[in-house]
Amino acid sequence: MKKDTCTFINNRNNKSYEFKILDANRGPSVIDISSFYKKTGMFTFDVGYTSTASCKSAITFIDGEKGELRYRGIAIEELAENHSYLETCFLLLYGLLPTEKQLLSFDLELRHRSFIDENLKTLIGAFPDTAHPMSILSSSVTALASFYYEHLDIKNDEECFEMATRIIAKIPTLAAFAYRKSLGVPFIYPDIDKSFTENFLYMLRAYPGGKMKRTVDGNDEIRAIEIKALDTIFTLHADHEQNASTTTVRTVASTGAHPYVAISAGISALWGRAHGGANESVIAQLEMIGDVSNVDAFIERAKDPHDDFRLMGFGHRVYKNFDPRAKALKKLQDELKDELKLDSKLMQIAERIEEIALKDDYFVSRNLYPNIDFYSGVILTALRIERPMFTAIFVIGRTVGWITQLMEFRADPASKITRPRQLYVGK
Repeated sequence: MKKDTCTFINNRNNKSYEFKILDANRGPSVIDISSFYKKTGMFTFDVGYTSTASCKSAITFIDGEKGELRYRGIAIEELAENHSYLETCFLLLYGLLPTEKQLLSFDLELRHRSFIDENLKTLIGAFPDTAHPMSILSSSVTALASFYYEHLDIKNDEECFEMATRIIAKIPTLAAFAYRKSLGVPFIYPDIDKSFTENFLYMLRAYPGGKMKRTVDGNDEIRAIEIKALDTIFTLHADHEQNASTTTVRTVASTGAHPYVAISAGISALWGRAHGGANESVIAQLEMIGDVSNVDAFIERAKDPHDDFRLMGFGHRVYKNFDPRAKALKKLQDELKDELKLDSKLMQIAERIEEIALKDDYFVSRNLYPNIDFYSGVILTALRIERPMFTAIFVIGRTVGWITQLMEFRADPASKITRPRQLYVGK
């Protein structure tokens, strides 16, 4: 018979305590230690929460040993290959993939909610041209809480989904405005005749009046392969279980703060170079390496225990196998290279690093496989998106995950304010 409890024995007082074992639908079981302090008079100690489950969730599952990622039970490879980002958003929000009619209705709602209040333009315009897009994004999302203050007191599911679709629709517009502010050029309003991802590229690239230039071969400025590439990146970033920024969103939401303030906090957490800002660091490092001829020397530096140099874009806190999102992006990168005839120096350097790392025992034995940041930075560069916008792209994709996690938290009657304890070592 399977035992559903575990025993903790305190050798200091020879007392034993029973704690329930809770089984997951996928992945490891957990020990319910919510009564640990009450029973034992002690806290558990887990720096970085590497062995701690902070909540129950039915949204995203990760098996780092197998390199597996699923949204609502569906493998990320299936979603990236066969479904759009908006279908993925619907899946995360509602728990199932949409019908054709549901997808059309969802798409139209997002298009019409993509416009922002004119007063937000004044706020964005007040930032210096040197402001990082993430700083503008975080501030403007906090400001949204003032424009839609009624979302602080949501009374039913209909209001909750209205709040969610509103923030998902407006984030790309805010991100595009932040980018154009940094260039000192006029803002481009959303075009409701364009799809979610195409519209974002349009707001980045269009000239005043909505005009788009043509390429030298007469093609449209925004190509189908570019829309597909960015749409896939959004899908791959849509959620990733209880990572640092998602945990931040849940933590702020636990205080009863406005949902958009919690999302703003998540944006700030994502900005960190150890989190969402990592793809910026990858490109910066490729630029520093400078040429394919220099790759071998930098690889040796990465392997030298006495050298502080660290190869960016390899390895992952959770995945001990190949990052499944990186596999999807590798395929996408190859498609872009062929269709757009890309042969940039950065891509050559990246391919050489990848070639060595996938064969070198130093990297293989340490599970240092290319992660999503390694490929996403190169692809975004190929899409002519400037490096300061990389993390903002991450925000656009991840907003649906954050808001879904926040909604799940609010709906759980067992949820309570986040309040970790400490091991005091002061005077």
